[in-house]
Amino acid sequence: MKNHSMKKFTEKVFSTKKRTVIAAGLVCLILLLLSSWYAVNFNDARLVVPTDFSEYTFTAKDLPMTCSVILMCLYIFYLMALILWTAVRNQKHVRETQTTRRINPKFGFLGFLGFVGFMGFWTYSQNKNISPFMSFMFFGFFGFFYEGKLSNTFMDERFKENALKAQITSLKISFSIIIAAFVILSQGALFGTLEYNLLAAMVVVFLALALALFLYEYLLYRYDHGEPLEEEEDSREK
Repeated sequence: MKNHSMKKFTEKVFSTKKRTVIAAGLVCLILLLLSSWYAVNFNDARLVVPTDFSEYTFTAKDLPMTCSVILMCLYIFYLMALILWTAVRNQKHVRETQTTRRINPKFGFLGFLGFVGFMGFWTYSQNKNISPFMSFMFFGFFGFFYEGKLSNTFMDERFKENALKAQITSLKISFSIIIAAFVILSQGALFGTLEYNLLAAMVVVFLALALALFLYEYLLYRYDHGEPLEEEEDSREK
């Protein structure tokens, strides 16, 4: 009874902390948007558009934008530290209990961040910026949906064999896609320039990595839930 009450108290604390972190992020985002609006309308868009800091001189009107950017950076650093601490705690839980880590399947919605990668086509045409293409790897976060369904699963020998099989299969498929893409791209320049070959290769690599992350969780879930059904069917036939 005491352990059950302690567990409920812990879950309540973590739920409150999660809501606080989300609320803090929303506040920082709203402040950043408001300060950007103020800078665009009343401060000649200073610190919003690209700024040459070698000639930059601070004024009082820059204060809202400066403070909001600092707050957002501090929040991002805190969020990164929190994610790292959570990952370490989950790994400790996995080692001690021999069960998979606890994760909410709703984290799978983070996979939609992968669509940010399509902004790379626009930024590349504007200023040759290719960094948004890295966001294609976020498509792999869709795998959190299946990992969440396997939360607190005891990792017996059969589960470990399934995990190894899922890892090998996902890597084999992803590497096959990368090799096939490079073979095709090596045949000649796309649209008459090798620059597009490099962009295509980069996009394929990021998408293949995302596929490997997603496939591992999907296949592990399928193996873990599919094989017992097959065994039951075989036993019924006998």
